[in-house]
Order: sequence, then C-alpha cells, then structure tokens
Amino acid sequence: MTYIRKRPGWQIPESEAASEGVFGARRRFLEALGLAGAGLLAGSCAGAADKSAPAGAPPVPGSKGQGAVLAAMQALPGRYPAARNARFTLDRPITPEETAARYNNFYEFGNDKDALVTQAQELTLRPWTVRVDGLVEKPGVWDVDTIVRTMPVEERLYRHRCVERWSMAVPWTGVPFKAFVERLRPLSSAKFVKFVCFLRPEEAIGQRRDTWYPWPYYEGLSIPEAINELTLLTTGVYGHPLPPQHGAPIRIVTPWKYGYKSIKSIVKIEFTATQPGTFWNDLQPLEYGFESNVDPTKPHPRWSQAREQMLGTDVMRPTLPYNGYGEWVAGLYA
Repeated sequence: MTYIRKRPGWQIPESEAASEGVFGARRRFLEALGLAGAGLLAGSCAGAADKSAPAGAPPVPGSKGQGAVLAAMQALPGRYPAARNARFTLDRPITPEETAARYNNFYEFGNDKDALVTQAQELTLRPWTVRVDGLVEKPGVWDVDTIVRTMPVEERLYRHRCVERWSMAVPWTGVPFKAFVERLRPLSSAKFVKFVCFLRPEEAIGQRRDTWYPWPYYEGLSIPEAINELTLLTTGVYGHPLPPQHGAPIRIVTPWKYGYKSIKSIVKIEFTATQPGTFWNDLQPLEYGFESNVDPTKPHPRWSQAREQMLGTDVMRPTLPYNGYGEWVAGLYA
C-alpha cells in the first residue's frame, strides 16, 4: 500500500514559505557562488512548547535526546520548571510543543523539517562545555550544568519570528545573558560577541553530508545587543531542558531578530574588538544583514515580511516592528 502523508494545514511547504520558492532560489544562488546543493537556514529558527506536555518530555520518546533531557532534569533538581518572569507577556496563544517541536530549522541535521527532529536526537548533550575567550578578564571553560546551577534561571514568554515568514510563541528558560557577561568582565575594547556552534559531523548528518556550508555555524551581536535585557542564554523550553532540535543544551535567544540570529548548541563565545562575520551574512550578504532585526517594512529580496503565519493555526498576523519589542531595543538603532 502506498503511504501518503497529509500535512496539517499550518505546515508551510518550503515552496510556500517564500513567494518564489526559497529552496530552489537559494540553491541556484549558492550554486552561482560555487556552493552546490543549498538548503535554507542552518541553525536558524527554533521550536516551541506546550504547557500541557509533561515536564521533561521531549517529542521523540525513547531517543538518545530524550534520555539526555531526562538526565539533565535529574541532575538539576529545582531548576525546571523555573519561575516565570511576569514582565514578558504575549499577545497570542502559546504554540503547542508537539507542533513547533516538529517544525524547525537546524541544518546541521539536514534541511528536511520532518526528518531533522529524529536526526537531531543523535547529538550527545552531556558533558557539554562552552569556552569563553577573547577580550575578557575571566576567560575559561563553563560546564552548562554549572551555569544553570549557579546563575539566576527564569522562564520568559517570547514571540519568535522566522525569516521564512512563520512564527510561534515560546516559553524559554534561561539566564539573562547580561548576568553571564558581568561574570566574565569584558574589557573596554570588546565591542562584539561571536558565538560558535558545535562541529560533530559524526553525529550531525547535515555537517557530514552538506559540506558546501562553512561549518560550524557562527553568529554575532554587538555588545549593546548582547547585554540588552531581552537577550537570553537559553537552556530550557516549556519547563524542561532543551531537546536537541531546539538547540540543546545551550543557545542564545534574541526575540527581536529573525530566528537564525538565535544560534543553537553553542560551544564557544568570543569577545572581539571588530564585527565578526556571521554565517548567512557571509554566504548571502544581500539577503541577510548582520543586525537582521524583524522589520515588516523591509522586505526580503524575494518576499514580503509584512505578514507571518502562526504555527499550529491558519492565522495570518501582521508582523510587528522589532517583533513587538521596540520598547526594549529600538534605542539601540536610533
């Protein structure tokens, strides 16, 4: 019998995520650069969760990833679920975890949104350390669990906007990045922060197969952006540690920017005097800028950014400037 899968109405085919077919157009663009076989946004748009799901239960039961999440819950008693910061509220329903957890971009594990959820479960999450170096007084290596144990952890409800014109509402758990930076004591010469994702082609099929990408994924923020109170060093989602497809075990969330700025599965943080390169800006500078703030008045070169579709529903919403966070960040770009 032929197996036919009917997609739910909210699941946006790649050909409809952008008006001219993101996948094909971007493939042709990268082939013109000599980088054949392009996908969409490596390590870019993250998932969400649902309070109805039991704490600590990622969406792929019985997997290596689920085992790591449950082990993290046991190793960090009392840290999940974290107290919710009431300052951050939503104007829309929270996206169900099962829905958003299965509609992600994480091209380290391939460009098929349906398959990468399973592929990502192969990532080894413990032990996991983050190296901090560059222009700081206190460089060093941080264990992720030590960060969670010793720093102020809280839950925040954030809107999340993908450059592909879909969006969600997510309850993230993490540490204000500003608090982490204060421990490191950057030098006055530090003007930017560079973040680097893991490089494990033996575990990540996308890194092993899609060798035209300049792995590992890397991103950057200015120091004012990095220490803005919205920037969250994120270790959990919906009351439990991050599952692999959401960027476990530690990532950055910058809710006023397009999702690819919120780099996943970080292994290195470097403080620099000059603006670092970023993955998509280096590959396609005409399409993806360094700042990449959500802006409904500035279309992507191949589609409008004026509206977005909420995952889990057929609701189309007008896109908000800075994704609705202008009161916190607009002054950074005056």
